[in-house]
Amino acid sequence: MTILLTGGSGFLGSHIAEQLSESGVSFRALARGTSNTSLLSKLRNVELVNGELSDTTSLARAFEGVTQVIHSAGLVKARSNEEFHRVNAQGTINVLEAAKRAGSVERFVFVSSLAVAGPSAKGEPVSVSDTNPVTHYGRSKLTAERACQAQKGELPITIIRPPLIYGPRDRECFAFFKAVSLGVFPYMGSLARGFSAIFAPDCAAACIAATKADVPSGSVYFVEDGHTETLGELISHIERAMGKRARIRIPVPRMALEVAAFGSEVFGMLTDRAVMLTRDKCNELYATHWVCDASDTRHALNWQPKVSFAEGAKITYEWYKRAGWL
Repeated sequence: MTILLTGGSGFLGSHIAEQLSESGVSFRALARGTSNTSLLSKLRNVELVNGELSDTTSLARAFEGVTQVIHSAGLVKARSNEEFHRVNAQGTINVLEAAKRAGSVERFVFVSSLAVAGPSAKGEPVSVSDTNPVTHYGRSKLTAERACQAQKGELPITIIRPPLIYGPRDRECFAFFKAVSLGVFPYMGSLARGFSAIFAPDCAAACIAATKADVPSGSVYFVEDGHTETLGELISHIERAMGKRARIRIPVPRMALEVAAFGSEVFGMLTDRAVMLTRDKCNELYATHWVCDASDTRHALNWQPKVSFAEGAKITYEWYKRAGWL
């Protein structure tokens, strides 16, 4: 068995790579020449392959003898809407085509996102049949999912939709911890907004479990830790983990954040950098609830999340301290 992992130098991909290495499974990691592969290069049982999602020649080389694929590569921020679709959608199409040409793939796992289903207006878990993305990121992932579904007769495909992923090495949720450390926590929307979350190692374990599960091709599964938390509760968990309170919690009006987002976009254009805060991102930040249910996933993939947000926040905080981020 040979597993090909895309996105191994990214946040979630790095946790998948660690678990594959620790289990003794030999795997191949596709990485761009500009990617930071320092963590991957220290792992056992990994073969690094230089390549890109847009390079069909490198993809063909990476797929030689591959039996399982975990396609976790993708952008969560981009320099343009077109870049989201070029990498997340067209990149997935390229990987699917390479998998078909290889002729040896027994399971193709695509890491998608809750952003495809979209927010829940009333706080009830969304369904795997829901497709209501509110950002270009979500729409690019939906296009990628549809490409996967179009090939489900040619390849055995499993789609994983994580919600908020957090844990060691995460830069996006780091902003929450940084705000608490400063004692001032600006927040968007209501503190009563509901969220599902998943600790990165638990999400990685689900992706690996999906390579082994004999489920119908085209099946879609949410992964979450079994607890819906409000934004206020998430903040409180982080505060308890850090032993410190953000004594000032400031609601940020949407108009004010959109002005800041416009400035962020201008900075991105001037420096040719992808920025996280955009006016499009505001559609996600001010949506009602982001809630899903992984009850079916636990049985279908023979997988169980191990870490709650309360515990995961402590583990993540300790990692940030050891790494010198806080």
